[in-house]
Amino acid sequence: MLDTPPIVPADDGLVLFSMIGTRVLLPYLVAVKSLHARLQRGRVILLDDGTLSAGDRDLLAKQLGEPHILHIADVDTGPCPRGGTWERLLTILDLRAADYIIQLDSDTVTLGEIPEVAEAVEANRSFTLKGEADSRLLSFAEMASMTDDHAYLHNPQAHVQGAIESVLDRVVLPVLASPLYVRGCSGFAGFARGGDGRGLAEAFSDEATRLLGAERWARWGSEQVTSNMIIANEPDALLLPYDRYLNFWDRGISPDARFVHFIGTCRYRGSAYIDATRVAISAG
Repeated sequence: MLDTPPIVPADDGLVLFSMIGTRVLLPYLVAVKSLHARLQRGRVILLDDGTLSAGDRDLLAKQLGEPHILHIADVDTGPCPRGGTWERLLTILDLRAADYIIQLDSDTVTLGEIPEVAEAVEANRSFTLKGEADSRLLSFAEMASMTDDHAYLHNPQAHVQGAIESVLDRVVLPVLASPLYVRGCSGFAGFARGGDGRGLAEAFSDEATRLLGAERWARWGSEQVTSNMIIANEPDALLLPYDRYLNFWDRGISPDARFVHFIGTCRYRGSAYIDATRVAISAG
Protein backbone atom coordinates (compact mmCIF):
# COMPACT_ATOMS: atom_id res chain seq x y z
CA MET A 1 0.00 0.00 0.00
CA LEU A 2 2.89 2.39 0.69
CA ASP A 3 3.99 1.93 -2.92
CA THR A 4 0.64 2.98 -4.39
CA PRO A 5 0.31 6.62 -5.53
CA PRO A 6 -0.34 9.11 -2.72
CA ILE A 7 -3.69 10.84 -2.44
CA VAL A 8 -3.82 14.17 -4.23
CA PRO A 9 -6.25 16.15 -2.08
CA ALA A 10 -8.92 18.43 -3.50
CA ASP A 11 -10.80 21.14 -1.62
CA ASP A 12 -14.04 20.18 -3.33
CA GLY A 13 -16.49 19.96 -0.43
CA LEU A 14 -15.78 16.36 0.60
CA VAL A 15 -13.76 15.35 3.67
CA LEU A 16 -12.65 11.78 4.42
CA PHE A 17 -12.45 11.75 8.20
CA SER A 18 -11.10 9.20 10.68
CA MET A 19 -9.81 8.99 14.22
CA ILE A 20 -6.58 6.99 14.24
CA GLY A 21 -3.47 6.19 16.26
CA THR A 22 -0.11 4.64 15.62
CA ARG A 23 -1.43 1.07 16.10
CA VAL A 24 -3.77 1.27 13.10
CA LEU A 25 -1.64 3.43 10.81
CA LEU A 26 -1.08 0.91 8.00
CA PRO A 27 -4.62 -0.55 8.02
CA TYR A 28 -5.95 3.01 7.96
CA LEU A 29 -3.93 3.76 4.82
CA VAL A 30 -5.52 0.70 3.20
CA ALA A 31 -8.96 2.00 4.20
CA VAL A 32 -8.59 5.61 3.10
CA LYS A 33 -6.55 5.05 -0.06
CA SER A 34 -8.88 2.29 -1.30
CA LEU A 35 -11.88 4.56 -0.73
CA HIS A 36 -10.30 7.60 -2.34
CA ALA A 37 -9.21 5.52 -5.34
CA ARG A 38 -12.88 4.83 -6.08
CA LEU A 39 -14.26 8.29 -5.32
CA GLN A 40 -11.39 10.27 -6.85
CA ARG A 41 -12.29 13.34 -4.82
CA GLY A 42 -12.01 14.95 -1.39
CA ARG A 43 -9.33 15.67 1.14
CA VAL A 44 -8.37 14.02 4.43
CA ILE A 45 -8.82 15.33 7.97
CA LEU A 46 -7.71 13.19 10.90
CA LEU A 47 -8.29 13.09 14.62
CA ASP A 48 -5.17 11.90 16.45
CA ASP A 49 -6.14 9.62 19.36
CA GLY A 50 -3.02 10.86 21.15
CA THR A 51 -0.59 8.18 20.00
CA LEU A 52 0.62 9.38 16.58
CA SER A 53 4.38 9.87 16.52
CA ALA A 54 6.37 12.39 14.50
CA GLY A 55 7.26 9.56 12.13
CA ASP A 56 3.60 8.64 11.74
CA ARG A 57 2.75 12.24 10.85
CA ASP A 58 5.53 12.37 8.28
CA LEU A 59 4.25 9.19 6.65
CA LEU A 60 0.67 10.51 6.64
CA ALA A 61 1.84 13.75 5.07
CA LYS A 62 3.55 11.87 2.22
CA GLN A 63 0.73 9.40 1.65
CA LEU A 64 -2.28 11.70 2.02
CA GLY A 65 -1.15 15.09 0.80
CA GLU A 66 -0.48 16.92 4.06
CA PRO A 67 -3.77 16.15 5.83
CA HIS A 68 -5.01 18.44 8.58
CA ILE A 69 -4.61 16.60 11.91
CA LEU A 70 -6.62 17.52 15.00
CA HIS A 71 -5.83 16.23 18.50
CA ILE A 72 -8.35 14.40 20.65
CA ALA A 73 -7.42 16.43 23.75
CA ASP A 74 -8.58 19.61 22.01
CA VAL A 75 -12.13 18.36 21.41
CA ASP A 76 -14.73 19.80 23.78
CA THR A 77 -17.37 17.11 24.30
CA GLY A 78 -19.66 19.39 26.32
CA PRO A 79 -22.38 17.39 28.10
CA CYS A 80 -21.57 14.23 26.11
CA PRO A 81 -19.23 11.49 27.32
CA ARG A 82 -15.50 11.54 26.70
CA GLY A 83 -13.90 8.56 25.02
CA GLY A 84 -15.64 5.79 23.09
CA THR A 85 -15.17 7.80 19.85
CA TRP A 86 -17.46 10.59 21.04
CA GLU A 87 -14.72 13.09 20.15
CA ARG A 88 -14.87 11.74 16.61
CA LEU A 89 -18.62 12.14 16.22
CA LEU A 90 -18.74 15.62 17.72
CA THR A 91 -15.88 16.79 15.52
CA ILE A 92 -17.74 15.48 12.47
CA LEU A 93 -20.86 17.39 13.50
CA ASP A 94 -18.76 20.55 13.76
CA LEU A 95 -17.03 20.02 10.42
CA ARG A 96 -20.20 19.27 8.47
CA ALA A 97 -21.17 22.94 8.59
CA ALA A 98 -18.93 23.53 5.58
CA ASP A 99 -18.25 20.10 4.01
CA TYR A 100 -19.76 16.70 3.38
CA ILE A 101 -18.04 14.34 5.84
CA ILE A 102 -17.46 10.62 5.34
CA GLN A 103 -16.52 8.84 8.57
CA LEU A 104 -14.26 5.88 7.82
CA ASP A 105 -12.94 3.24 10.21
CA SER A 106 -9.45 1.82 9.71
CA ASP A 107 -10.72 -1.79 9.53
CA THR A 108 -12.50 -1.25 6.21
CA VAL A 109 -11.56 -1.92 2.59
CA THR A 110 -13.21 -0.60 -0.57
CA LEU A 111 -13.18 -3.39 -3.15
CA GLY A 112 -15.04 -1.97 -6.13
CA GLU A 113 -17.01 0.90 -7.56
CA ILE A 114 -19.32 2.53 -5.03
CA PRO A 115 -21.88 4.51 -7.04
CA GLU A 116 -24.35 4.73 -4.17
CA VAL A 117 -21.79 6.58 -2.06
CA ALA A 118 -20.69 8.85 -4.91
CA GLU A 119 -24.32 9.72 -5.66
CA ALA A 120 -25.08 10.39 -1.99
CA VAL A 121 -22.16 12.81 -1.77
CA GLU A 122 -23.20 14.55 -4.98
CA ALA A 123 -26.81 14.85 -3.77
CA ASN A 124 -25.69 15.93 -0.27
CA ARG A 125 -27.59 12.97 1.18
CA SER A 126 -26.46 11.34 4.44
CA PHE A 127 -25.87 7.58 4.52
CA THR A 128 -24.84 4.75 6.81
CA LEU A 129 -23.59 1.22 6.58
CA LYS A 130 -26.25 -1.10 7.98
CA GLY A 131 -25.52 -3.02 11.14
CA GLU A 132 -27.22 -6.10 9.71
CA ALA A 133 -28.94 -7.08 6.48
CA ASP A 134 -32.49 -6.40 7.67
CA SER A 135 -31.80 -3.04 9.35
CA ARG A 136 -34.40 -0.43 8.44
CA LEU A 137 -35.69 2.91 9.59
CA LEU A 138 -37.99 2.53 12.60
CA SER A 139 -39.78 4.87 14.94
CA PHE A 140 -38.40 5.07 18.46
CA ALA A 141 -41.46 3.17 19.69
CA GLU A 142 -41.01 0.39 17.10
CA MET A 143 -37.35 -0.04 18.02
CA ALA A 144 -38.15 -0.20 21.73
CA SER A 145 -40.88 -2.79 21.14
CA MET A 146 -38.35 -5.06 19.40
CA THR A 147 -35.82 -4.92 22.25
CA ASP A 148 -36.34 -6.76 25.54
CA ASP A 149 -35.76 -4.28 28.35
CA HIS A 150 -35.46 -7.10 30.88
CA ALA A 151 -32.54 -8.55 28.93
CA TYR A 152 -30.88 -5.17 28.41
CA LEU A 153 -32.10 -2.32 30.60
CA HIS A 154 -32.30 -4.35 33.80
CA ASN A 155 -29.09 -6.24 33.15
CA PRO A 156 -26.19 -3.98 34.17
CA GLN A 157 -23.76 -6.09 32.14
CA ALA A 158 -25.73 -5.81 28.90
CA HIS A 159 -24.38 -3.75 26.02
CA VAL A 160 -25.31 -0.08 26.14
CA GLN A 161 -26.77 -0.21 22.62
CA GLY A 162 -29.43 -2.72 23.59
CA ALA A 163 -30.10 -0.87 26.84
CA ILE A 164 -30.90 2.48 25.21
CA GLU A 165 -32.72 0.87 22.27
CA SER A 166 -35.05 -0.84 24.74
CA VAL A 167 -36.17 2.52 26.16
CA LEU A 168 -36.16 4.70 23.05
CA ASP A 169 -39.90 5.16 23.50
CA ARG A 170 -39.10 7.07 26.70
CA VAL A 171 -36.65 9.46 25.05
CA VAL A 172 -38.02 12.99 24.75
CA LEU A 173 -36.65 15.07 21.88
CA PRO A 174 -38.90 18.08 21.25
CA VAL A 175 -36.84 19.07 18.21
CA LEU A 176 -38.06 15.94 16.36
CA ALA A 177 -41.77 15.48 15.72
CA SER A 178 -41.44 11.79 14.79
CA PRO A 179 -37.94 10.59 15.70
CA LEU A 180 -36.48 7.65 13.80
CA TYR A 181 -33.73 5.14 14.48
CA VAL A 182 -31.75 2.57 12.51
CA ARG A 183 -29.38 -0.16 13.63
CA GLY A 184 -26.50 1.11 11.56
CA CYS A 185 -22.74 0.96 11.82
CA SER A 186 -20.76 4.12 12.50
CA GLY A 187 -17.68 2.54 10.90
CA PHE A 188 -18.81 4.00 7.57
CA ALA A 189 -21.25 6.88 7.46
CA GLY A 190 -21.82 10.05 5.48
CA PHE A 191 -22.95 13.34 7.01
CA ALA A 192 -24.49 15.83 4.62
CA ARG A 193 -23.03 19.31 4.42
CA GLY A 194 -24.90 21.99 6.34
CA GLY A 195 -26.89 19.57 8.48
CA ASP A 196 -27.52 19.74 12.21
CA GLY A 197 -24.51 20.27 14.41
CA ARG A 198 -24.13 19.08 17.97
CA GLY A 199 -27.55 20.09 19.24
CA LEU A 200 -29.40 16.84 18.50
CA ALA A 201 -26.49 14.67 19.69
CA GLU A 202 -26.29 16.57 22.96
CA ALA A 203 -30.07 16.44 23.53
CA PHE A 204 -30.12 12.69 22.86
CA SER A 205 -27.11 12.13 25.13
CA ASP A 206 -28.82 14.07 27.92
CA GLU A 207 -31.90 11.86 27.62
CA ALA A 208 -29.84 8.67 27.53
CA THR A 209 -27.97 9.80 30.62
CA ARG A 210 -31.29 10.43 32.37
CA LEU A 211 -32.55 6.96 31.48
CA LEU A 212 -29.39 4.87 31.90
CA GLY A 213 -27.19 6.92 34.21
CA ALA A 214 -23.96 8.68 33.29
CA GLU A 215 -21.65 5.74 33.95
CA ARG A 216 -23.56 3.31 31.78
CA TRP A 217 -24.14 5.78 28.96
CA ALA A 218 -20.41 6.52 28.82
CA ARG A 219 -19.60 2.91 27.88
CA TRP A 220 -18.30 1.90 24.47
CA GLY A 221 -21.10 1.84 21.91
CA SER A 222 -23.06 4.92 22.95
CA GLU A 223 -21.46 6.98 20.17
CA GLN A 224 -22.62 4.48 17.54
CA VAL A 225 -26.17 4.62 18.87
CA THR A 226 -26.09 8.40 18.57
CA SER A 227 -24.64 8.27 15.06
CA ASN A 228 -27.42 5.84 14.09
CA MET A 229 -30.05 8.19 15.45
CA ILE A 230 -28.61 11.26 13.74
CA ILE A 231 -28.38 9.58 10.33
CA ALA A 232 -31.89 8.12 10.66
CA ASN A 233 -33.33 11.60 11.12
CA GLU A 234 -31.51 13.18 8.19
CA PRO A 235 -33.63 14.12 5.14
CA ASP A 236 -33.91 11.11 2.81
CA ALA A 237 -31.21 9.15 4.64
CA LEU A 238 -29.66 6.32 2.62
CA LEU A 239 -29.10 2.86 4.09
CA LEU A 240 -26.43 1.29 1.93
CA PRO A 241 -27.49 -2.02 0.33
CA TYR A 242 -26.07 -4.77 2.50
CA ASP A 243 -25.27 -7.15 -0.34
CA ARG A 244 -22.59 -4.71 -1.53
CA TYR A 245 -21.72 -2.82 1.68
CA LEU A 246 -21.34 -5.22 4.56
CA ASN A 247 -19.82 -6.16 7.88
CA PHE A 248 -17.53 -9.20 7.77
CA TRP A 249 -18.36 -11.88 10.35
CA ASP A 250 -16.06 -14.58 8.95
CA ARG A 251 -18.83 -15.97 6.76
CA GLY A 252 -17.35 -15.19 3.38
CA ILE A 253 -17.64 -12.19 1.10
CA SER A 254 -20.02 -12.07 -1.86
CA PRO A 255 -18.49 -11.63 -5.33
CA ASP A 256 -20.34 -8.31 -5.71
CA ALA A 257 -19.11 -6.83 -2.42
CA ARG A 258 -17.90 -3.25 -2.89
CA PHE A 259 -17.10 -2.22 0.68
CA VAL A 260 -16.31 -4.46 3.65
CA HIS A 261 -16.01 -3.60 7.33
CA PHE A 262 -13.87 -6.24 9.04
CA ILE A 263 -15.30 -6.10 12.55
CA GLY A 264 -13.16 -6.84 15.58
CA THR A 265 -11.15 -10.05 15.60
CA CYS A 266 -12.90 -11.26 12.43
CA ARG A 267 -10.24 -9.36 10.51
CA TYR A 268 -7.63 -11.86 11.69
CA ARG A 269 -9.48 -15.05 10.80
CA GLY A 270 -8.43 -16.70 7.57
CA SER A 271 -7.14 -14.66 4.65
CA ALA A 272 -10.19 -12.51 3.80
CA TYR A 273 -8.69 -9.23 5.01
CA ILE A 274 -5.32 -9.88 3.38
CA ASP A 275 -7.07 -10.86 0.15
CA ALA A 276 -9.16 -7.68 0.25
CA THR A 277 -6.07 -5.59 0.88
CA ARG A 278 -4.36 -7.13 -2.14
CA VAL A 279 -7.38 -6.26 -4.29
CA ALA A 280 -7.18 -2.66 -3.04
CA ILE A 281 -3.45 -2.47 -3.76
CA SER A 282 -3.85 -3.83 -7.27
CA ALA A 283 -6.60 -1.29 -7.98
CA GLY A 284 -4.68 1.63 -6.43
